[in-house]
Amino acid sequence: MKKAIVLLSGGLDSTTALYLAKSEGFGEIYALTFEYGQKHDRELRAAREVARAAGVKEHKFVKLLLNQWDGCSLTDPKMEVPDGDLRRDTVPDTYVPARNMVFLSVAASYADALGVEDIYIGVSEVDYSGYVDCREEFIRSMERTINLGTVLGAERGRHITIHAPFMHMAKADEVRLGARLGVDYGLTWTCYRGGDRPCGTCDSCLLRAKAFAEAGMEDPLVKPL
Repeated sequence: MKKAIVLLSGGLDSTTALYLAKSEGFGEIYALTFEYGQKHDRELRAAREVARAAGVKEHKFVKLLLNQWDGCSLTDPKMEVPDGDLRRDTVPDTYVPARNMVFLSVAASYADALGVEDIYIGVSEVDYSGYVDCREEFIRSMERTINLGTVLGAERGRHITIHAPFMHMAKADEVRLGARLGVDYGLTWTCYRGGDRPCGTCDSCLLRAKAFAEAGMEDPLVKPL
């Protein structure tokens, strides 16, 4: 049976990536969720619910505690998450330094241990928040590095592939794809802030709202009470 590792935050992108991996014939999904020191656990709960609904083979939570250094509003208790601005052309302070590099390194270790050759990550250059670790150039470079630094890639000749299927896909098209694949977006969490309902004003909420609006669909997380 084909196996894949999926980086699962519990958000829209990673959840859609998980269901896409299943649709592409990967019958055993190993989900990785990171507790990196984020200021709320709402996305962690979402990841658990998504993994359960999708029937993954194994779901691991990995603690990294990237909140040990300051400067990111997602992890620094002294900072507030700013309201979003989709016209911004600078890196926002919600950027967690080198987060995807760290996450993919852990995924590579997991892949090497399991003998898994496929890793899925839901990053995109299209609906871009200014995060440098969401670019295709970075992903392809990371893939080369992983294959040089793992026994699976360097010694056994089994190439590890990083799948970033939404790299050049508009988020509205991604939402449409997820709907066709049976994703329950009511289980996901995208908002940078915690709470019972999305704030509706952070970058992540604005990108999500734009995607559902352009897809002509209703977001189940923002239905009227």
